[in-house]
Amino acid sequence: MESAQFSGQELLAWRRTQLLRGGRAVDFDWLLAMKANLSWAELQRLRILPEATAPLASSFATLEALWTRHVQDHVPLQHLVGRCPWRDLDLQISPAALIPRQETELLIDFALECLHEEGRSHQRGRWADLGTGSGAMAIALSRALQGWHGHAVDLSAAALDLARLNLNAMTTSLNWQLHQGSWWDPLGKWWGQFDLVVSNPPYIPSRVVDALEPIVRDHEPRQALCGGDDGLDCCRAIVKLAPQALSAGGWLLLEHHHDQSDQVLALMRSAGLVCAQSRADLSGVRRFAIARRASHPQAVSRSHS
Repeated sequence: MESAQFSGQELLAWRRTQLLRGGRAVDFDWLLAMKANLSWAELQRLRILPEATAPLASSFATLEALWTRHVQDHVPLQHLVGRCPWRDLDLQISPAALIPRQETELLIDFALECLHEEGRSHQRGRWADLGTGSGAMAIALSRALQGWHGHAVDLSAAALDLARLNLNAMTTSLNWQLHQGSWWDPLGKWWGQFDLVVSNPPYIPSRVVDALEPIVRDHEPRQALCGGDDGLDCCRAIVKLAPQALSAGGWLLLEHHHDQSDQVLALMRSAGLVCAQSRADLSGVRRFAIARRASHPQAVSRSHS
């Protein structure tokens, strides 16, 4: 639809009316930015200069219909607009995969820090993203490590279709492959060659999943949320075989639930990984676990089963 001009006074009055129906102002402003191309900075300009005008790329009626579905049916706005900004990416989003969260951006930062500290980011290597979902982390790694080979794994064929769409749109080199399967299972051909592995696996305990807000519980894939009775089933599966899958000195980085740091670090140490350490999110919550395979090959003795 063609854009229409509205004065700041008109727009702000209409915005107030919509917010009286429910929902958060920050979410409504996100909808204006993503669907109507009205940036937060432009919205602030209209607050200061209400007589000024600004174009909207979508009509009031279209935006109201989307907001109604969000407020009444608890549909995520990312699903309604089909997009989600993440790091420097504009990802296509669908109910096939978990909506990428902002805190997961830090997992990429920590992964690249591990490599930069050793001067390995400009060398050749091999990375994997286990449970890639929309492909967000795979894209970030592919763009940052262009001399590396990458592997993105997901059990869901629909999620892999979405990841392929995003990877094709946002990477310039074909330095990645997609694999359908459970965690390490499709990667046996490259066993012992992974220098960097990242994963944001399902980690929410099943009893907690059932109590989540409807916007998450009813609209995001349960398979991408539920980590079993204690939330650690997927972390266990990943950590168990990491000493065999990683190269000597290779890194494993996991995101986990806000109260699982000690358990995940213990799993890593029990598996024989070294340098196990936690990292906090921007709120100070220990949400990430980092460890590596020992550089000495004798440290790995478990069999691949």
